[in-house]
Amino acid sequence: MDSSEKEDLVNHSLPSSSDHHYHHHHHQQQQQQKSTSNLKGFITMIMSLIWQPFQWLSMLCRELNTSFVLGVLLVYGVSQGFAGSFFRVVTDFYWKDVQKLQPSAVQMFMGFYYIPLIMKPIWGLLTDVFPISGYRRRPYFVIAGMIGAGTSIIIATHEKLSIPAALLCLVGMVAAVAIADVTIDACIARNSIERPELAADMQSLCGFVSSIGALVGYSTSGVFVHKLGPQAALGLMAIPALLLILLGFVIFELKASLHPSEKKNALDKAMVAVKGMGRTVRCAQVWKPSLYMFLSLALSFSTHEGHFYWYTSAKGGPAFSQEFIGIIYAIGAIASIVGVIIYHKFLKEYPFRKLLFYVQILYGVSGMLDLAFVLRLNLRLHLADSLFIIIEECFSRIIGRVRWMPMMVLSTRLCPLGIEGSFFALLMCIDSVGSLLSKIVGALVLHALHVTRTDFDNLWLAVLIRNLLRFGILGLIFLVPDVNQNEVLISEEVVKVHDVGDEEMESLQLVRMEGREQVVEI
Repeated sequence: MDSSEKEDLVNHSLPSSSDHHYHHHHHQQQQQQKSTSNLKGFITMIMSLIWQPFQWLSMLCRELNTSFVLGVLLVYGVSQGFAGSFFRVVTDFYWKDVQKLQPSAVQMFMGFYYIPLIMKPIWGLLTDVFPISGYRRRPYFVIAGMIGAGTSIIIATHEKLSIPAALLCLVGMVAAVAIADVTIDACIARNSIERPELAADMQSLCGFVSSIGALVGYSTSGVFVHKLGPQAALGLMAIPALLLILLGFVIFELKASLHPSEKKNALDKAMVAVKGMGRTVRCAQVWKPSLYMFLSLALSFSTHEGHFYWYTSAKGGPAFSQEFIGIIYAIGAIASIVGVIIYHKFLKEYPFRKLLFYVQILYGVSGMLDLAFVLRLNLRLHLADSLFIIIEECFSRIIGRVRWMPMMVLSTRLCPLGIEGSFFALLMCIDSVGSLLSKIVGALVLHALHVTRTDFDNLWLAVLIRNLLRFGILGLIFLVPDVNQNEVLISEEVVKVHDVGDEEMESLQLVRMEGREQVVEI
């Protein structure tokens, strides 16, 4: 091989500078394409997560009727979620700073808030069998809105309102929410019977929009209390009430035909419904889980007012500001949304008994975090008060929501077809009585332990007793049916025997949706 041939061979075997540049450029292109592909995949995943709730809402609208979904958004999201959370924070400051009451007295007065909720079966019967001018639903939305708007304006504009008058106004605000709530609950109960596979989805929708509304209410409540004062801030409660009045005018409802014997027929139907509820509640598969839900609420008594006064006290407490109190509750509302998502994604297929058993254990553990905060154990761990209260609030709200959701699904599954509205209202009444007893017992415990506006030495003991009772409720778990959440709980005979006139169930739809006025059954 001569020298020229060797040179050609070397030149051929060694890569040239142009070849090296080509491979480097090709490698860069591959890396860029890979990065672009990863970025597109990430964006697609994010868009899918954002779009998923809208797809879910679209499915519910398609399967259950759009007007039903919109009604849930308005009543649960605005009236219950926003107004309820705003009401909770502002009234706490109203009793503390305007009326200057002791925490035990405030908690006792808060028990009166549950009177309109206890009367839900009455509201349900009125809307079911006593039409006004031929309409069974629309007038009651208007009445609810007028009560809510009137009472909120009175308490906001009258200086030095007496305690009984102020309490009456606040109870009126709660009554407005309760009356509007009954109609939606009746629709939810009926749809849960007819579409049991969507019962959990409906409760997820209620919990989700309620938590969103609560987030807005809690986020703004502290700011409005600081800027306007608690009394003037209560005047803003008129806005959700006015929306209820608007709802009464925009909901389309077929006018019922009036006969001379209409009043007598209405009374007969009311008696049939009452007797049907009596027979149903005596069934073991109904009264046992109802008793468990009642006792789980009543025995876990509330110490909320003691905590609230302690939160804002500079003597022994963390001395949180008005704005930060609202921020705490707002973060809790976000945690409630997380709880709804956890239940909807992972827990709605679990049997009732198994799920409620483990959730009740976690509910007791969340109370122990509360106890640790009152004892200021967080300071020993070098955790700031603001950080620890956020951790405690998030954990307790997530567990509280996950605990509440299956109990609501269970309540809807206990309702017989034909009186589902009135019977669901009865179950909610029982739960409200349990919550009322929780407030009363909590007030008595705070009073007995001498927890006042300035003395919180025994607050930890009240919290400890409450937590022990939460764990004690586990002994009643046998009352909960050991069935899946989509299984039938009451016999077919019970479902059919109490029919009070399905043929007269009127249609309900929001009017003029995209120019259409057709009636859609819900």
